[in-house]
Amino acid sequence: MYYIDTSVLVAYYSPEPLGGKAEAFLLSNGRPVISAPTEVEVLSALARKVREHAMPKTEAVRIKAKFMSHVETGMYGRLTVEPHHYKLAGDWVALFKWNLRTLDALHLVIVSSEGLPIVTADQGLAKSAAGLGLEVIRLA
Repeated sequence: MYYIDTSVLVAYYSPEPLGGKAEAFLLSNGRPVISAPTEVEVLSALARKVREHAMPKTEAVRIKAKFMSHVETGMYGRLTVEPHHYKLAGDWVALFKWNLRTLDALHLVIVSSEGLPIVTADQGLAKSAAGLGLEVIRLA
């Protein structure tokens, strides 16, 4: 089992150079897990693409429907975010050692708590995860 980062999901669902690698990984490595913050981040990434005119709104709506259908039908396992995750994420951010964004810190706390590797195409997130001693699978 592994935790799939938003960067890989966005590449899988929308046309991006990493899309082929993301698809190959997702289809050949069993059932990935995500959390509610991942779902919000995917939607945020789609909204950003629409705002920046990198994707028509109709395409973003189609991708959103497909992604949410996959979430609801169990393509992805869903991990629950607990209050202690937020506390530890804040503690890690307050170490001031890595460039940890809020949701990245939360994702890393979740994978740490569950003992899972994180699959990401985000080099900053990968660097922070490695610095925290977490297992990282980089798709890039």
